[in-house]
Amino acid sequence: MAGRRRVEGVFLAPGAGGDSTHHTLRSLVGALDPLPVHLMDFPYRLAGRRAPDRAPVLVEAMRTELERFRERLGVLDTSRIVLGGRSMGGRISSILAAGGQPCRGLALLSYPLHPIGRPEKLRIDHFGEIGVPVLFLSGDRDNFGSPEEFGRHVGVIAGPVTQRWIAGGRHDPAGADDEIGVIVGEWVHSIR
Repeated sequence: MAGRRRVEGVFLAPGAGGDSTHHTLRSLVGALDPLPVHLMDFPYRLAGRRAPDRAPVLVEAMRTELERFRERLGVLDTSRIVLGGRSMGGRISSILAAGGQPCRGLALLSYPLHPIGRPEKLRIDHFGEIGVPVLFLSGDRDNFGSPEEFGRHVGVIAGPVTQRWIAGGRHDPAGADDEIGVIVGEWVHSIR
């Protein structure tokens, strides 16, 4: 499509209890080849702490790491980079994009729509500020948000939304890395 800029790289962050060695994130490096993929670790994990920092601290840490990746790629800005990650990492990516950080799209794996057992505590206040393509990819039995719950809330996103569900999958869909890689790869190439 004329005027669309191709993807130059993919930047992914882990969930609250994980790091850049998470099996799904590692598998995406190969699945997205030859696109450069950067897997970040949040500072609290690097410092050996288990509890995540508050969202503003995580957002700034991601912004700093994203800038390093942009410099490594040798691009002028981050508008050709897909942001995303697993669970909390995807949530922080979406907050960063909603706050005005340029990106080509958001690949949100197992997005935590709400805490387990607290569907009234939605994590969607920033959705209306997202104007780029978004991929939501989760297990269809994820306790952090069901397909029906997502269906009720993603309509406020201004950019095109793609929802894909791993049959029988939970928050960390077991044995689904290859399927996830295909889905993310096809989606990233579709927005090039």
